[in-house]
Amino acid sequence: MTFASRTVVRRMAQKSIDWSSSHFRSNPDLAVAVSSFRAWAASAEGMAEKYSAPPAKIDFVSHKSSVRDQSLVADLESFYGSNAPAAETYEWSSEDQADKKTQMEEAKGRMAFTQEMIEEAEAELEFMKTNRTTRETSGSDIKEAYPDIAEETEKELEERRWFKDAIA
Repeated sequence: MTFASRTVVRRMAQKSIDWSSSHFRSNPDLAVAVSSFRAWAASAEGMAEKYSAPPAKIDFVSHKSSVRDQSLVADLESFYGSNAPAAETYEWSSEDQADKKTQMEEAKGRMAFTQEMIEEAEAELEFMKTNRTTRETSGSDIKEAYPDIAEETEKELEERRWFKDAIA
């Protein structure tokens, strides 16, 4: 990944994620995890910028004047000049790619399920708001709004199980 692409990704992430959002601070464990992730990301970005350019040349002349054994510095200088290590390149393994793709698909499935649950909860909340009980609400109104509870209540009355839900 080039410096420009890292910069673009970093800017996009900063725009799309509100790190100061309350859901990042609500759970102490989550807050610690988010904080450590942000620290890791910042250190990774710092290291990427630090090591994006080749290292500066070593000034062997100044070191020769400060070291007693100048042949040692001369040997290090010749080794440094003749050594040309190959650049390391990282290739993402196909197994890891497949694993991450599977994880992403699972996360999308969980996200869809969560979205369905949110929609159902919002519909239930709206239903409860429209059927809010007041001093004028009668037992018949409650039975009409909540037929499953009314059926259970009638069954308990018929079976004379008045204290079924009471804690002993």
